[in-house]
Amino acid sequence: MPYLQSNIPHFKCWVRKEFTHNHTAYHGEFLHAMAIAVTTMPCRCLSFQLIFTGIEADGEEEDTVHGGAMWARMPITALVADIPLEEWPQPMAVHDAQPWDCSSHYHSVYVLDRATPCPWMAKIAGEMYPAKYLFTVDYTESEIADDPAQHKQSHVLQLLDAGEWTGNIVALPNNRVRVTHPAWFETGTGAPDFRPSAHIHYSKSDLDYVLDVNRIFDNLYNDEGADDG
Repeated sequence: MPYLQSNIPHFKCWVRKEFTHNHTAYHGEFLHAMAIAVTTMPCRCLSFQLIFTGIEADGEEEDTVHGGAMWARMPITALVADIPLEEWPQPMAVHDAQPWDCSSHYHSVYVLDRATPCPWMAKIAGEMYPAKYLFTVDYTESEIADDPAQHKQSHVLQLLDAGEWTGNIVALPNNRVRVTHPAWFETGTGAPDFRPSAHIHYSKSDLDYVLDVNRIFDNLYNDEGADDG
């Protein structure tokens, strides 16, 4: 189980330049980069390891300084997808981009293969927007991460048609997304009739089973009454 940082399926992106200058300058400017790893720190949003490529943004001066430079722990709200955009998206509040912070240093990064080719729908500020799925981060080894009533995954997505937010990168849990695929299933509308489970399921939870030695040891070697042949 990785601690703190993991490699990810890398993706190209634009970085809000003010995040590289302590938010004191360069607002509205962008640097091109590749996101190559993700960091999870409890009570913070996802952050990323970046390699800047030196590619210039349209209409800006040529960038010959930043190519090959690296940056660690760039917050998710600094990133914009490298997709065709009519205009740069507006910045998002952290609680819109990632409603639940990381719940542990310990995590796994994986791609849900069966859900990868499907368009996703992302619920942000009460509205549903189409999105492209990139990968998922899941957490363990903390009181919150391992509580079935509190556990949250972070599905990392690019917003595709979200008005002023189109192109932003977000990380949403299961209760803020829908997977769509008309060939496989009909996508529902409205809120599912779900309630988070507060139960932990394990084999020794049934007292009748625990106190019955014969049931516990009823395995291949417990062959009382069987023929010797």
